[in-house]
Order: sequence, then structure tokens, then C-alpha cells
Amino acid sequence: MNTTGNTEKIAEVTLGTGGPTVGVQGFGAMGISEFYGGTDETAARDTLEATVEAGVTLIDTADVYGRGANETFLAPFVAAHRDGITLATKFGIERSDDPDFRGIRNDPAYIRTAVEGSLRRLGVDVIDLYYMHRHNPAVPFAESVGALAELVAAGKVKHLGLSEVTGAELREAHRVHPITALQSEWSLFSRDTETSAVAAAAELGVALVPYSPLGRGFLTGSFTQAETELKGADMRRSQPRFTGDNAARNAALLEPVRTVAAAHGATLGQIALAWVQQRAQAHGLTVVPIPGTRSRARLLENAAATRITLTPGELAILEPIAGRVAGDRYPDMSATAAARE
Repeated sequence: MNTTGNTEKIAEVTLGTGGPTVGVQGFGAMGISEFYGGTDETAARDTLEATVEAGVTLIDTADVYGRGANETFLAPFVAAHRDGITLATKFGIERSDDPDFRGIRNDPAYIRTAVEGSLRRLGVDVIDLYYMHRHNPAVPFAESVGALAELVAAGKVKHLGLSEVTGAELREAHRVHPITALQSEWSLFSRDTETSAVAAAAELGVALVPYSPLGRGFLTGSFTQAETELKGADMRRSQPRFTGDNAARNAALLEPVRTVAAAHGATLGQIALAWVQQRAQAHGLTVVPIPGTRSRARLLENAAATRITLTPGELAILEPIAGRVAGDRYPDMSATAAARE
């Protein structure tokens, strides 16, 4: 199949009950600023323009990415295409000059400050979808989601989202104010969200927005050993799944993905994305994955994956992979929903 030259726009779906209409695949902008090694500003801006051409309209960022730099970088693109995109950003993770520090703030005063900062950096009057990036269990959902509901009433935010919460937490938050989308890691390598959150989302009419649907690039086969193949300040060099003996064990799990890819004339990444897209039918809810890239060609390749349908036999071949993955998603799993299930 044509993986890079097809600019046919992708299909659209409604993001959750009463949510915006978006392309069935979104774009995760995190890697434009940091985390995955060096960046090229010109290539990144060209990639953003390719989202418009492909119909990838859900653009996802967060105030923690580059300590606000990611939102600032997106501002000119947002201004040029404001009516054609759904803009999502997140709050809740604090950083400091200490690279090992990461705090989680959900208190109402912090939320009110955070939204003003994001509005200013993005250059907009309203955020289409505003996520709580992580939940601090010390702050009741009644307080944090209540504060977010006030932002909706004030016209500063249109829709609310959560990230990395359990099914019980999603239900608790939804009782305070309707939640439009849940953003959690979901891929052939990471299926923790299926434990409880997916069923709750389907029950409540909440869309799933899978981040890292390509397993931070590992599912594309572009690298097999992060410590030696990736350079510089790349977060994957310290992640358990991509280093040491785990990396070799996990690389072997890509063989069935290669088999399915060959049958479709597709790339490994496209099969991984097609699998995530078909979780919508498997679980009865809207699924809009947000793969990230800094390459126009890869953006168009990813979008083309929305037109691949895997057969029941192919899905069966891919089914066992997640259960055989070696290593946790993060060195410290304490802030993830998986740690609370």
C-alpha cells in the first residue's frame, strides 16, 4: 500500500458523547519539544502542516512538555488553522530544575493558574479539550473536576478529559462533570487500561485516546536496544522495556507483527496502529490514537493505517503479545493507573 504519498483525508468520529468531531487518528506533539532526542524545527512545522492535509485534526500537547515550550511552539500553527483543529492540552505534572523531580498538582488554585498559562502560550481564548494529566489521590475528584467544570462554565474550556485513571476513578469524576475523553497508554505492548478503564469508558460514552500506540517507536522496529541505538537525552534509554535483556526479549515479539504487515504490504507501525484503531469495535467505544512523529512521511504513513482492517485470524496472531512483554512501562509506575488497579 502507499504509505507516504496518500493525502486522502481520514475518516471522522465524534469524540465521546457530545464531544467534537475529529479525525479517527490524532497527533501527539510531545516529541517536538523533547524526550525523544534532538528536534528539527523546520521538519516539525512541516509535519504539523501534513496533519491538516491528512485530516488529523486532534492535536495533543501538555504544559509539561518542554515546560510550556511545546504549547508555545504550536501557537502559530494553531492560529493558522484554529477552525480546523481540535486543540487538547493537559495540566497536573510539575517539573523543577531537579531532573528527577515530578510533582502532581490537582488542587483548584493550581488548575486556575495552569489553564491561564496554557491559554496564553497557545494564543487562544478557549481550549477544546483540557485533560488532568495525572491524578493526585490526595485531592478528591469533587474538588479538581469541580474546578474544571467552572472553567467550562466560564468559557475557557469546552470539554474535559482525564489521563491514566482507573475505571472507578473515571466513574467518580464523571459524576461531577461529564468526561469526554480518557487518555491512556494502549498498544500491542501495553493493555493495562483494559483492566477496568475501557469498560467504564464504554459504559459512560467516554472516548479513549491512546497515547504511545506505537510503543514509543519500538513497535515500528526502528530500534531494538535503546541504550546503544538511541543517542542524547532520549527518555527511552532509561525505560525498562527498551534496555538490557528486556529489549532483546521484546524485539522477538515483533515477529507476528512482521507476518501480518507482509500480508498487507504495510509497515510494522501501520499494523500496530490498525490494531489500536480496531479496539473501537472490540470494546464498543470511540478510539482515537495519537501517535507522534517529527516526519511528514511518517505522519502520512500513520494516517494511512486507518484504512487497514485486520482479519480475525490476524488479530488472534497479535493477541498474545502484550502478555509476554518484559519490563514495566516506566522505571517508576506509581503515577499510572496500572499501579492502582
